[in-house]
Amino acid sequence: MLESLRRIVQEVNAAASLGDVLNIIVARVRSSMNTEVCSVYLRNDQQEYVLMATEGLRAESIGKVAMAKSQGLVGVVASREEPLNLDDAASHPKYQYFPETGEELFNSFLGVPIVHNRQVLGVLVVQQETKRRFDEAEEAFLVTMSAQLAGVIAHAEATGGLADIGQRADARFLGVAGAPGVAIGQCVVVSPLADLNAVPVQRVRDIDQELQFLSESLDAVKHDITKLTEKLETHLNKEERILFDAYLGMLDDASLGGEVADKIRSGFSAQYAWSQVILEHVAVFSRMEDAYLRERASDVRDLGSRVLAYLQQSSSLAERDYPERTILAGEELTASNLGEVPVDKLAGIVSLRGSSNSHIAILARSLGIPTVMGAVDLPFTHLEGHTLVVDGYRGAVYSDPSERVRSHYQEILNEDKQLVASLESIKDLPCETVDRQRVELWVNTGLVADAMLSIERGAEGVGLYRTEIPFMLRDRFPSEEEQRQVYRQQLEAFAPRPVTMRTLDIGGDKALPYFPISEDNPFLGWRGIRVTLDHPEIFLSQVRAMLKASEGLNNLRIMLPMVSNVPELEVALMLIYRAYDELLEESYKVKMPPVGVMIEVPAAVYQVKDFAERVDFLSVGSNDLTQYLLAVDRNNPRVADLYHSLHPAVLKALVTIAKDARSENVPVSICGELAGDPAAAMLLVAMGYNSLSMNATNLLKVKSVLRAVSSEQVHHLLKDVMTLSDADSVNRRLESAFKRAGLSRVMRFDSEAGLPN
Repeated sequence: MLESLRRIVQEVNAAASLGDVLNIIVARVRSSMNTEVCSVYLRNDQQEYVLMATEGLRAESIGKVAMAKSQGLVGVVASREEPLNLDDAASHPKYQYFPETGEELFNSFLGVPIVHNRQVLGVLVVQQETKRRFDEAEEAFLVTMSAQLAGVIAHAEATGGLADIGQRADARFLGVAGAPGVAIGQCVVVSPLADLNAVPVQRVRDIDQELQFLSESLDAVKHDITKLTEKLETHLNKEERILFDAYLGMLDDASLGGEVADKIRSGFSAQYAWSQVILEHVAVFSRMEDAYLRERASDVRDLGSRVLAYLQQSSSLAERDYPERTILAGEELTASNLGEVPVDKLAGIVSLRGSSNSHIAILARSLGIPTVMGAVDLPFTHLEGHTLVVDGYRGAVYSDPSERVRSHYQEILNEDKQLVASLESIKDLPCETVDRQRVELWVNTGLVADAMLSIERGAEGVGLYRTEIPFMLRDRFPSEEEQRQVYRQQLEAFAPRPVTMRTLDIGGDKALPYFPISEDNPFLGWRGIRVTLDHPEIFLSQVRAMLKASEGLNNLRIMLPMVSNVPELEVALMLIYRAYDELLEESYKVKMPPVGVMIEVPAAVYQVKDFAERVDFLSVGSNDLTQYLLAVDRNNPRVADLYHSLHPAVLKALVTIAKDARSENVPVSICGELAGDPAAAMLLVAMGYNSLSMNATNLLKVKSVLRAVSSEQVHHLLKDVMTLSDADSVNRRLESAFKRAGLSRVMRFDSEAGLPN
């Protein structure tokens, strides 16, 4: 049947409409399987499965026969989400006869579900007069055809094709929540400015002319970026615009511009030289383990496309008009794409690639724009001008929503506006429970751009500052002075609030462009503290830069990543004290900062007391700890659904860490997504974590929840949750606790509640 399958797929791909596809499927499958009947039933807006195409049943029954889920044999297939193969259909207890179809002649029945993104879109059925079970090859063939049909139907749902055949169903596409909130608006599709992968190899003779062409193109892009920055001037704080300054810096002669010029001097055209340098940098960033740094690849690619468009004299940079409520959609959106849309018109963002660590997601959170990242199945190129609903809570996108779905999300939108207004009133109030247990709320940052937003939201310090950025934006190790200047900016922005700087966390597949590392198993390889201790010259230079930057401010805290044993810690401490003594000898007026360890590998969980004897504080890296405890790469879509921050094993590890730290009288904080989860925050406070470090956008929600509960309530909740055996049960228990406390509006456990599955 392979040849039949190949021909059917070719015909389906060439079909002009969904109606044509359905007719092709039923006719060709009936012929290929040599059976009397083939039919397709599709789910409608009322969650019924309607006969939409058939070869063998009466044509007049098309569009008239409908079954609810679990009604009839078709309903059984839909509800069980698995094939049903019967030699005598009428003897099945769920059999339901529809006289208008004329199906009383047919005894054998094989139905398979048409599934896309875990949703049953329809059922594909074959029937035969002879009483027999269809064999395994026939069943496999029909399952394969249903998979082919699933993609076509999902595309038709998204683009309104179902309406053409008299059907209506809400098309939902899943991604990753990038920025919370709900948006309803009109889709505007963003296409790449130029294709970096399609530049041919070209040799040139006039080197000076190519260098001049490069210089002019770089100047043009610098001008464009400056204009984008000015557009955002009234909507972002001055410090937040550092993101675009980083773009400008990458175009300088000391960075990308210089590398390209060198390649041109070796005889290549400006277009080819530029594309090769950019693709090399994109490849380096894409291989990195740290999600935040890996997302920088899209920024480099975006910048590269902008310059290439000028080098190719592209006209694609012309300005366009945007609707009043624009939903920006594209394959790999970037911060500069966002900057081109007037902020008062930008309602939502959908990107097929990327994650919550993408620059566009970071800026979207700063601007309060609901965002969904990684919506890989969304046929965005066909959605220009269509209405979209962006659910930034659940990471879902609806195209051309029904009135019911639209009304549901409009109600959430209205509630969110009221919530934002109420949260603003507590930003200057202390974070403490109703019985006055104090909790410090800190933020995680990687850019100076995050500083002012964090302070405006009431951040009391920085629990994690990623120091990798100045290393990533150069083609060499930054000098001690260059590092000092970057660190000084961050320390000054938050002074006198404490800033916890994590020492360089590279290695494994998080290699620097000029410091490549290749390993078979990078996740368990040469990374973090292992790399910097093997290169003490790098470690000492960074620590000296941090200490110099703190002179006169004294708000620095140094944190060591990926420590797995005591000897590593002792060597690192020895080097820190050495750097400190050197600076004192050089007449710098610096003070020895607190030094801490990140607890993020399972081995560290059982060495908390040993570490606590040697350091000033401990901080749990909840993202990596969860990943290592569960043996799940949360960035791998095949296993990402196994990553549960509230897994009982994770909760037990966190309880152990807090208990052991408390026994040594050493403060312990937690950073990562778990700390910014308002529900999880209650459990963490009960465990003994009195400092929570999170994304700035979650800070006020966490504060509002903790100010509404008592220590007794959270301790009772923790005791209750620790008896549960799985993450789903934990989530349900937390949801119930939120409802009892009247806090449901603060955290939406399910923004799709009330909508059909």
